[in-house]
Amino acid sequence: MAGSTLATGRRTLARLLLPLSCLVLAACASTPPLRGTGNLGVVIERASGSVQIVDNTHEQALARVQGLGDLSHASVVFSPDARHAYVFGRDGAISKVDLLTARLETRVEQASNSIGGAISSDGRVIAAQNYSPGGVKLFDADSLALLASVPAAAGPNGQPSRVVGLADLPGKRFAYALFDADEIDVLDASTPTAPKIQRFQHIGKQPYDGLASGDGRYFIAGLYGEDGLALLDSWHADAGVRRILAGYGRGRQTLPVYKMPHLRGWSIAGDYAFLPAIGQHEILVADNRSWTQVATVPVLGQPVFVMAEPGGRRVWVNFAFPDNDKVQVIDVPTRQLIKTLQPGRAILHMEFTPRGDAVWLSSRDDNKLVVIDTATLTVRRTLPALEPSGIFFSSRASRMGM
Repeated sequence: MAGSTLATGRRTLARLLLPLSCLVLAACASTPPLRGTGNLGVVIERASGSVQIVDNTHEQALARVQGLGDLSHASVVFSPDARHAYVFGRDGAISKVDLLTARLETRVEQASNSIGGAISSDGRVIAAQNYSPGGVKLFDADSLALLASVPAAAGPNGQPSRVVGLADLPGKRFAYALFDADEIDVLDASTPTAPKIQRFQHIGKQPYDGLASGDGRYFIAGLYGEDGLALLDSWHADAGVRRILAGYGRGRQTLPVYKMPHLRGWSIAGDYAFLPAIGQHEILVADNRSWTQVATVPVLGQPVFVMAEPGGRRVWVNFAFPDNDKVQVIDVPTRQLIKTLQPGRAILHMEFTPRGDAVWLSSRDDNKLVVIDTATLTVRRTLPALEPSGIFFSSRASRMGM
């Protein structure tokens, strides 16, 4: 009798557990495979307001995330764990995208016209630089709640200056330039609700872009209104800003400027910095200790991005219209052109895999991504994309000034 009761109890328990086990199995079946984030990336699809999430190891597209607004000029930074991408759109919105779930997690419209932003060294603060209404805003990286609004000095028209070149520095700081106020500011976000500003005035006419060196020591602003660049050594900020590379800029024989070069696409390779020259068909080479110009490298058109392979042996250059269907490769030791590639129409951006085995190119007018083997300089793969522009790999999460 006892045995019969026990058997009946076991059958009853089995019937009760069966639906639960089915639910568990169903949940397991629908769970995406486990993966890390170190080889993921984001591709801006500018016309459709979407981004593609890509895997740069297997060279494949994983997902498309839509609803990000105006991405005609967009940039991306990553959380320290490379789980989230923060996309800064031209319409002033910041979109937080989860790379693993391919989901738009949060989106805030914080300005009417913006061209980028940065993340603090501790990964807790997002900074957005704005054209209109000008100034910088700080946000909590988790919730995108507003922490502080930092006004910009006024330009000649009495309006707050447009902010350009925002870059993160060590110690929870940001540096940026004021296009209309001829100024570089350093913002200390150690207390993000009450940031402190250090201002450097009269640094040169119309700083149009800026960049930070890989170690975060130097911040350099390009000057659109005059030849030269403005350099701030953050280790010796009390010494102020000094002018470097006199003669850089529009040059002696100005050519039409179809697209402003991006200083954020400069390179340090070995002991030298390689920078695009405004209005000239050349690359400037400077000693990265004295910041004096040592050479120029002629190229076929007006350079936009000048980017070094992670190993530093070669530099890749793309161009403004009408030469934006070509990419040139320069050997650093000899400073000689070694290859001209024609991978597609309107090559807008380049991004190297973390160790430089391949470079990804966006071909806007051909609606494709082109993956090129850096050893053989041949195409490894092409992937479809909707008018792609910027390519950003999550390996940027561990780099400063990105």
